[in-house]
Amino acid sequence: MINIAVLGYGTVGSGIIEVLNTNGDSINKKAGEEINVKYVLDLRDFPGDPVQDKIVHDFNVILSDPEIEIIAEVMGGAEPAYTFVKAALQHKKSVCTSNKELVAKYGPELLEIARQNKRNFLFEASVGGGIPIIRPLNQSLTADEITKITGVLNGTSNYILTKMSKEGMEFKDALKQAQEFGYAERNPDADILGYDSTRKIAILASLAFGMSADYEDIYTEGITKITDKDFLYANSMGLSIKLFAKAEKVDSKFYAMVAPAMIDDNHPLHSVNGVFNGILVNGNVIGDVMFYGSGAGKLPTASAVVADIVDAVKHLNVNIMSHWSSKKLEFTDIRQSKKQFFVRIKGLAKDKLAEVEKAFGKVQLVELDELKDEFGFITSIMTEEAFEEAQNETQGIITRIRIEG
Repeated sequence: MINIAVLGYGTVGSGIIEVLNTNGDSINKKAGEEINVKYVLDLRDFPGDPVQDKIVHDFNVILSDPEIEIIAEVMGGAEPAYTFVKAALQHKKSVCTSNKELVAKYGPELLEIARQNKRNFLFEASVGGGIPIIRPLNQSLTADEITKITGVLNGTSNYILTKMSKEGMEFKDALKQAQEFGYAERNPDADILGYDSTRKIAILASLAFGMSADYEDIYTEGITKITDKDFLYANSMGLSIKLFAKAEKVDSKFYAMVAPAMIDDNHPLHSVNGVFNGILVNGNVIGDVMFYGSGAGKLPTASAVVADIVDAVKHLNVNIMSHWSSKKLEFTDIRQSKKQFFVRIKGLAKDKLAEVEKAFGKVQLVELDELKDEFGFITSIMTEEAFEEAQNETQGIITRIRIEG
């Protein structure tokens, strides 16, 4: 029997207990051992819930118990999670976590402590919920040099954008519905401002490129400025708008960005709608590989944590190597990256086109009958820096959205 502890009895923590209860027999067979939850750490009590018999309020009870081999940390946030996880690894207890903030900020350090103590720090659930992506990057795709990772990594933002696109909802109404259905927190800033996606792409970039990507170095732009008018244009062109998180290697330079992007129906991520996530990985040998599924939610995330627990059981005294060094990954200024842009501008095309093309060069016009006081245009491929310069020379620009090929 392998005794484990769960830190946090919220959505994911209760999901872990549910997954283990529902599929316990098959999970134990795959692990080769019976997995027993001995403790659940939480500040609260849960009278009437069978888990109450396992509830403890002091982490030191777990830390000092030599029978505890594995800890599942699902509290979220940097602290006290970091303090607890670091201490657990130093006490030779493996840790499995869904905490993207913890992994993005302290991943290399915690992996090194795990290696030194012949234990494991596993975090499959920190990106993409129930979608397997961490393990494939660490194991299945090691023969490839990863050149680019592009993802729709936040279910809340994707749900909002899908509602705006398919049903013509305004941003505030789609956000309110997402909150009512439990897809968005009361304070949704981490989702709609792009911070959640930034932490996730930092983790993926670190594993793909073997160095430590600091999420604070990644250009981040959320979806709060996207309007119903943007979707009128997008739909007229057969494009969809997604919140893209992307990290890529171009020649010897690395770029990363989180921002809304327009894509056509040939793009593999075009049909990733609702609360689903999609991750597109490009390797120099294998080409494109697509990962798709539920990116969040109680049971999908809990399932990924339990899969890590099984892996930790199979490798109790063997460290699973991870390709993530503490060497800092230096990103090139995003202003040097190249792409096309869709731009909305006040006025009539017949009056403004000469001014636009003087600044941007030849453009492709996009005009809508229902919008009389503005028009749109698509630029040629240009750097972000060149776009900024052209934008400064042009009066009346309302907004711009990047176009991804």
